[in-house]
Amino acid sequence: MFDGRDLHEAERWIDEWRCAIDERADRARILSVRLARLSETARSPDGLVTVTVGAGGDMTALDLGEGIRRRPAGDTAREIMATLRAARSRLLTAVTAVTHETVGADSATGRAVVEAFTAGVNRTD
Repeated sequence: MFDGRDLHEAERWIDEWRCAIDERADRARILSVRLARLSETARSPDGLVTVTVGAGGDMTALDLGEGIRRRPAGDTAREIMATLRAARSRLLTAVTAVTHETVGADSATGRAVVEAFTAGVNRTD
C-alpha cells in the first residue's frame, strides 16, 4: 500500500507540521508575556489629569494637578473619563502593534486578541 518513499514523505510532512505548531505556540507565549507587561499613560490637554492603565485597561494610576481644585467637580470627572479613554486608546494601539509583531494581526489568534482588547477598551465604567 505505502512504499518507503510515501512513508518518508508522510514523516517529513508530520515533522514540518509539528514544527509549525511549536513555532505558533512559542509566538503565542511571547505575545502573552508582552501583553501582560503593557501599560499606557495619557495626560489631559491642560496637563491637570494624568491617567495610567494596565494591561487589561483598568486604571492603575490617577494624578491630579493642584490646579484641578479650581474646577467644578463635574468638569473634573469628565476630564478624568476623557483621559482614561485616551489612555485605553493608546493601550489598544500598543496591543495591536505587539500582536502584529508576534503572531500577526491578520492571524486568527491576532484577530481574537485585538477584538478582545477592543471590547475591553470600549467598555464604560
